[in-house]
Amino acid sequence: MADSNQIWHYEHVRFAQLLKMLEAQASALDRGVDPHYELMRDILFYLRAYGDRVHHPREDVAFSMLLTRAPELAATIERLRVEHRTIAEKAEDLHRHLDEIVEDVIVPRAVFEQSVAEFLTLYRNHIATEEREVLPTAARLLRHEDWSAAASEVPGQADPLFGEQVLAPFRALRAQIERDAEIPRG
Repeated sequence: MADSNQIWHYEHVRFAQLLKMLEAQASALDRGVDPHYELMRDILFYLRAYGDRVHHPREDVAFSMLLTRAPELAATIERLRVEHRTIAEKAEDLHRHLDEIVEDVIVPRAVFEQSVAEFLTLYRNHIATEEREVLPTAARLLRHEDWSAAASEVPGQADPLFGEQVLAPFRALRAQIERDAEIPRG
């Protein structure tokens, strides 16, 4: 089984994959094609259901542990904690716009595109900062006992999209991810 630091990294890789899918759907507008709004909502639903409720709370516990051993990360960690809240707010805004579009409410294209761009930029920069500045330190300083303590504070939950059992609300998204993986890239 992968260690907790590797799991943290793998989740970032998966989130980045979903952000890429979200961006691809939004950019369909530039080609004069309607995005797959339902797929976009599914991506956001997952990022909110798993990212905001499981992944980010686990990170916050790890951040607290890291602060005791690497106080030089204080400013970075505080910024990342604020970003957790901001990411959730931006996801909520974008999800609301997608709901409105699906319900045939007119959402100006510029508003929609700005919402997507802000969400993608914030989330990608957040992941990059964690990967570059926090994960290497966590790998060096946090031990198995620390991760066990963190797990007791934030009980684990099977990943509803990338886990062994894909939950019903995420089956269409998982099928799309698998279809995308089959497309030759060249």
